[in-house]
Amino acid sequence: MQADELKKVIEDGIPGARVEIKGDGDHFEAVVVSDVFEGKSMVQQHQLVYGALGDLMQGAVHALSFRTFTPGEWSKQL
Repeated sequence: MQADELKKVIEDGIPGARVEIKGDGDHFEAVVVSDVFEGKSMVQQHQLVYGALGDLMQGAVHALSFRTFTPGEWSKQL
């Protein structure tokens, strides 16, 4: 799997999300920014991302580390 494919999977699973992916085909790092994370715990946010990925984490994606942010949280990171 390529980074652009992984990005599309997450964006399709979390409509309106802003997704940035870095990686080499086996190991990826992602930043996911979405309004749907508002009011949710970090665990709930990560569950949403894992839900978007579905079975990919058991095969096509070997390793993925990611951080999730609401748009407000992300603006403070910049």
